[in-house]
Amino acid sequence: MTIRLPGAGGALRTYEPRTEPLAVTPGTPFTSRTVFSAAHVVADPFADVSPDSPAAVDWDATLAFRRHLWSHGLGVAEAMDTAQRGMGLDWAGAAELIRRSAAEAKAVGGRIACGVGTDQIASGSLAEVRAAYEEQLALVEESGAQAILMASRALAAAASSPEDYLEVYGHLLRQSAEPVVLHWLGPMFDPALEGYWGSSDLDAATDTFLEVIAAHPDKVDGIKVSLLDARREIDIRRRLPKGVRCYTGDDFNYPELIAGDEQGFSHALLGIFDPLGPLAAQAVRVLDTGDVQGFRELLDPTVGLSRHLFQTPTRFYKTGVVFLAWLAGHQSHFTMVGGLQSARSLPHFATAYELADGLGLFPDPKLAEERMKTLLSMYGVNQ
Repeated sequence: MTIRLPGAGGALRTYEPRTEPLAVTPGTPFTSRTVFSAAHVVADPFADVSPDSPAAVDWDATLAFRRHLWSHGLGVAEAMDTAQRGMGLDWAGAAELIRRSAAEAKAVGGRIACGVGTDQIASGSLAEVRAAYEEQLALVEESGAQAILMASRALAAAASSPEDYLEVYGHLLRQSAEPVVLHWLGPMFDPALEGYWGSSDLDAATDTFLEVIAAHPDKVDGIKVSLLDARREIDIRRRLPKGVRCYTGDDFNYPELIAGDEQGFSHALLGIFDPLGPLAAQAVRVLDTGDVQGFRELLDPTVGLSRHLFQTPTRFYKTGVVFLAWLAGHQSHFTMVGGLQSARSLPHFATAYELADGLGLFPDPKLAEERMKTLLSMYGVNQ
C-alpha cells in the first residue's frame, strides 16, 4: 500500500499508509468533563441544486453520524458552525436538523445541545434581532434540547454599543426556560462578527461578555469561547461565577485547556471532535482516571491535524472535517451543502489525509487510501 501525494509546489511524494487503525472501544460515560462534538451535516449528492439553493441534506447519513458520536459517549452540539450554519445551511434547514436530531437523541439516550441564532433575517433592528432569537430559542426548547445562544451577524450589525448586547442577551436569558450556553465566536471563524460585544478591543469585549454572565448566573450553564487564544480563555475561565462552566472552543490548544491547571479546567465543545470522536473519547476516559499525562499523550499528537484543518481562512475548516468523514466511511461521497467541498486545495487535502492516517483515525485504512486515490485522479494525479 503506497500512494503518491502532491505537495504545495506540485511535486509528488510517496506515502505508505497505515495498515491498521488505532484501537479504540466505547466505554463508560465521562465523569470528569462534559464533552460535545459539533457535528457536520451530510449533503444529498443526488439533489439537483446550486451553491445558492437551500441545503439538500441526506438525513439518514446525517443522523447516523450523530449516533456514531453518541456511541462513544460524546454529546452532540447541533446546528452550529460545523454544520455550515450560515455557510450553506439556512434557518429552514437548521430547524429541520434540530427537530430530527433532538428526536434521535431522545430515542437513543444521547446528549444534545442546539444552536440558537438569528439567521432567518439578514439584518434588522434590535427588536427584530430579539424576535429572531426568540423564535429559534422556542424551537430548541420545544425539541427538548439544551440551547446554545450563538453570536449573531445581525446583532453585530445592529448594535451600536455594549449596552445593546447587554439588553438583548439579558432579555433572552430572563425568558429562557433552562440554563443556556453562551457562544463567543471570533471573527477568524466569521468575519461578520468583528467587534462582537461592542468592541474590537478584546479586553473591553471580554468585560461586557462577563457582565452578561454576572447579571444572570442562574441562566448560564456555561460559555463556549472560540477565539483560538488559550491565555484569554484561561483568564475568562478564572473570572466566571461559581457553577458556570467553560467549554473550550479552541481548536488549536484544546489538550492543555481540557487538562487544566491548579485553578481549574475547561470542558469541551469542539468542531475538531467531529473527526477525532473515538480518539477524543478514549483520551477523556483516561483523564477520568486522573491520568493527565496519559490524556495528553493521546490528544497532543492530534493538534497538528487540527491546526492544519483550521488554518487561515479558518471558516473553511468544515471542508476538511467532511473530507475526513468521507475517507473514514461515514458517508459515501465528498459533497457538501453550498458546494463547500471546493474551499480547500488538493495539497491541503493530501496533508489532511496523511496526518489523519498517521493518527489511525480511519477505521478502514484501505478504503481511505482508495478514496484518496479517487480524489487524486480527479485532479489528474495518476498512481
